[in-house]
Amino acid sequence: MSEVIKKATREGYGDGLVEIGKEFDNLVVLDADLAEATKTCVFKKEFPERHIDCGIAECNMMGVAAGLAATGKVPFASSFAMFSAGRAFEQVRNSIGYPHLNVKIGATHAGISVGEDGATHQCNEDIALMRTIPGMVILNPSDYIEAKAAVRAAYEYDGPCYLRFGRLAVPVINDNAEYKFEIGKGVTLREGKDVTIIATGLTVSGALEAAMRLATDGIEAKVINMHTIKPLDEELVIAAAKETGKIVTVEEHSVIGGLGSAVCDVLSENYPTPVKKLGVYDRYGESGPAVELVKKYGLDGDGIYESVKKFI
Repeated sequence: MSEVIKKATREGYGDGLVEIGKEFDNLVVLDADLAEATKTCVFKKEFPERHIDCGIAECNMMGVAAGLAATGKVPFASSFAMFSAGRAFEQVRNSIGYPHLNVKIGATHAGISVGEDGATHQCNEDIALMRTIPGMVILNPSDYIEAKAAVRAAYEYDGPCYLRFGRLAVPVINDNAEYKFEIGKGVTLREGKDVTIIATGLTVSGALEAAMRLATDGIEAKVINMHTIKPLDEELVIAAAKETGKIVTVEEHSVIGGLGSAVCDVLSENYPTPVKKLGVYDRYGESGPAVELVKKYGLDGDGIYESVKKFI
């Protein structure tokens, strides 16, 4: 068996910026004194004249990004999710969202997999916050390859985008010729008739692992990679509900306001279906090794397997 390659999605963010930066000179990258952590340092090394370190002043950075977008530039404003979506929410809402400016927010270190940095830095609320901003596109890639594709899609999209990346290295699962990334279109990774697992970000590889284990128990689980939280692929969600009759959502985020809530919104209005939401249940994160935290919160392959099996 070939060795599983693992890379953090934040690395895909940095490498994706460099690739696009070589093609388009209107791409500008902003950072808030975290270039090494967000991986925008690779862009800074390649294009120092197009990298702006705004210092530890995320709110101001969003204003600078808005100004650059108003002049025709395509700025990617980068920081940890806690600071991008949390600390700078007002500026994102009023200076970027309200005038619908072409700003891309590269938010790294999202979710509990930030690890030892603890609850203050483990942002499990960012998707919920960004979903409330009218016109905001939310992308949450599942691996390194998809992260690079999401950066390109965000650049090509005219309007505000929130891109969510992780610190932890995760399995590369999209290294195939058929892979295609399209904003607003989920990807069916595995067919099944008994239950549908809709996962996003870091949890997608765990969902696939869980589905393989469920198959040995005679349970065929359909697996969907929902890399776009907003706009959600409503057609795919409804079709999956009709096909399997049960839905399990999995996200490294609060079960309040994230992927699970978005799926429930769609199904309650169009095709009421039993849904089990897996994620962080109305609590803060905690300090600890990232892999152990993912396991403790039941978001690894074993945890997803146990939850799905119990649900059906």
